[in-house]
Amino acid sequence: MDTTERLQAFEQMLEDVKSQMQFEQSEMDKLKAQGREKSVTFKQYLSNKLMYQRILSLYEKHGLL
Repeated sequence: MDTTERLQAFEQMLEDVKSQMQFEQSEMDKLKAQGREKSVTFKQYLSNKLMYQRILSLYEKHGLL
């Protein structure tokens, strides 16, 4: 894999992480509107969202965002 391919792969991964984090938040909002903040599903979405936030914060820390 050359440098250009690596950059393209990174950019695609970054977009995937951002997209998935938005999806998780959207699903959490739906569950919250239903009063299901204590459900296992809500907690799983929250856990996933926090993981994606951590990934993005690492990218930012290293000047990649």
